[in-house]
Amino acid sequence: MSDNTPARPLVVPENFRLDDRIRGVPPGTSALDSRLVGQQGWHPADGRMSLPLLTLNEAAFIANRDLFLRYALEHGAKVAPHAKTPMAPDLARSLVEAGAWGTTVADIRQATVMLKAGLTRLIIANEVGGTGGAGRLAALAGAWPDAELYVFADSVAAVKALAQAWRADTALAPLRVLVELGAARAGARAVAEAEAIADAIATTGGRLRIAGVATYEGAAAQPDPVRTDEVVSALLASVGDMHLRLRARLGGEARLIVTAGGSVFFDKVIAVISPIVAKDPNALLVLRSGAIFFHDHGRSLGAVDGRSGFEIGGARVSARSSFRPALRVWAEVLSRPEPGLAICGMGMRDVSFDQGFPQPLTVYRLGQPLPGMPAKAQVIKLNDQHAFLAVLPGDDIGVGDVVEFGISHPCTCLDRYRVIFGVDGDGRVAHAFPTYFG
Repeated sequence: MSDNTPARPLVVPENFRLDDRIRGVPPGTSALDSRLVGQQGWHPADGRMSLPLLTLNEAAFIANRDLFLRYALEHGAKVAPHAKTPMAPDLARSLVEAGAWGTTVADIRQATVMLKAGLTRLIIANEVGGTGGAGRLAALAGAWPDAELYVFADSVAAVKALAQAWRADTALAPLRVLVELGAARAGARAVAEAEAIADAIATTGGRLRIAGVATYEGAAAQPDPVRTDEVVSALLASVGDMHLRLRARLGGEARLIVTAGGSVFFDKVIAVISPIVAKDPNALLVLRSGAIFFHDHGRSLGAVDGRSGFEIGGARVSARSSFRPALRVWAEVLSRPEPGLAICGMGMRDVSFDQGFPQPLTVYRLGQPLPGMPAKAQVIKLNDQHAFLAVLPGDDIGVGDVVEFGISHPCTCLDRYRVIFGVDGDGRVAHAFPTYFG
């Protein structure tokens, strides 16, 4: 799987102050320079760090980063990873410096965070609303005149609001607008609607510019896998058709992007859209996958493997096996109130559960891993700050042990933490990455 190119390391993190109000930081720590965190010898299981806490296996993140960027390159696509997943500018910047085309955000505030971190090519993968949202976006564009901003529009009303804000400030460069098509969430539902949006952009006197077409295919997923395939395929076909319509409208010299792709159906985007874009020398296909760089223990990518969708180096391989889960949450056993139950200090305020409960991976005692995780151990319930870990009565797990958990949905786990602790191959803290969820 390797092309023998050395992995590009993570960038030097932002410098800030750590103290014991932050999850994970040992009690009594006051104003520690984050650049010194790797010198402290902290390990989540050694009893010093406040639990629960979240860690990022840096080697796994780098491997996932390099693998997905290589995949996109081989299939003629660019990547603008969705920064809403970690809202950690350090990690977003590391992806751009490793070869990502740009960065994706979900709203204007997130765009501000990334702009202040030096990331100036941004897709705002969302509508911004009416007059208020358009005015705020205009203010942002005015404050960052050199930024390359793209925004979604799925209605004539949205275009009119944007046009009004851009006409009010003639110093603003034309705004790049992506016509959004969709299913089950935002996005125009029919070609006629999309054409009307393009018509509305064309009547703004150049204040707005058609920059391409966009979608989020993940929202189209259905309970039935067969129906999911049908709906996603139909949506992507309509996106490809709309790109051709825009090309015919604008002529061959206009630069256009087609953007789609979460972390579940990126292979279908490649299969449907890449051949269309490959025939257009002035078009780019931009994937916006974000969670895939973190992967997880709940996102099996089994659907991708079921489609034999992950091809790299000319071979079809298992996506599930190729990407590495990079995130862990660590919690102590607080109580063994019953023979078949251990209560851990981690709950709904500490870990994701919307796509599955956390999975126990390893038990540590006095900082050392025990030989094996009890085979039947599983989280069966979460309270606000307690995890109910079902075990067998004879399992060797006791009060004070530290349990390393794999997580399910990265997006709804990362947003619970102000700091992500990057760990090295020995599990010791190497870096501290601040997050900006607001």
